[in-house]
Amino acid sequence: MEVQAHILVKGMVQGVGFRYFVASHANQFHLVGYVRNLFNGDVEIVVEGERGAIEELIKIVKVGPRMAHIEDVQVQWGNYSGSFRMFEIR
Repeated sequence: MEVQAHILVKGMVQGVGFRYFVASHANQFHLVGYVRNLFNGDVEIVVEGERGAIEELIKIVKVGPRMAHIEDVQVQWGNYSGSFRMFEIR
């Protein structure tokens, strides 16, 4: 079943390669959407694809790359929109 997830990641997640880390894993799981830095220091991920693959991505995001320090990961599930063709870094 294809779904969408809106994920907010809080902590030391900017300037540590976090967006590239997320994009690499999203592509491995054949997910589409985007990842971007927010002005408040958080990282936003909007991802679509198979729910199981998104759940695996969330597990990896909760650990993050070596230099990151994850404080909180918030996930909101939604309906698949089909509006993304690939996963991109914004």
